[in-house]
Amino acid sequence: MNTIPNTPNELWLDRIADELVEQGYIICDGVIDPALTAALYQRIQRLDDDAFQRAGVGREQDQQLNAQIRRDQIRWLDVHDASEAAYLAWMDQLRHGLNRRLFMGLFDYECHFAHYAPGAFYKRHVDAFRGQTNRILTTVFYLNTDWQTGDGGELLIYPDHEGTVLEQVEPKAGRLVVFLSDRFPHEVLPAKVDRYSIAGWFRVNASIGNQIDPPR
Repeated sequence: MNTIPNTPNELWLDRIADELVEQGYIICDGVIDPALTAALYQRIQRLDDDAFQRAGVGREQDQQLNAQIRRDQIRWLDVHDASEAAYLAWMDQLRHGLNRRLFMGLFDYECHFAHYAPGAFYKRHVDAFRGQTNRILTTVFYLNTDWQTGDGGELLIYPDHEGTVLEQVEPKAGRLVVFLSDRFPHEVLPAKVDRYSIAGWFRVNASIGNQIDPPR
């Protein structure tokens, strides 16, 4: 794993920053080294079913399970596995790169594996409400090496709560989506095969007494 590049290309950093300013989101193919993508896919395949938990809706004490809204399963990444650590390091470099270019004040990053079994979905939602959260940027990175058109699980991005679909994103391996967390409602269509991704959020430090608010 030490041979896998985990530093974003400066040209990609420029492009991501420019697109965030111009339209608030970007869809990137090939920005992360394919060897790391393959290692992460192998990692998620090796995890036992009991390593995952049903994803809830809401945060902390307000979180609840609601199968009518989402049916995916998740497992948070950490640095104890080499592939997970490499991905987290890559995202940390992205954080620094965006802070240098856009002065966003991004403080940290959290992310989890997401497994959508056949039939699983996530209804339209936003990841942050303006003025009520410290999540600033959302990332979605796809690991489906054998994804085919018709397998379902596409990400739909909307311009606002009433708008028509802005983007329909196929969950192809190596594709990274980055967007402003409080600006774009989005949903995941029902998967027809097992769908794997990593969902994450960059946050600013809106904490009191060194306690990140809200905690994961």
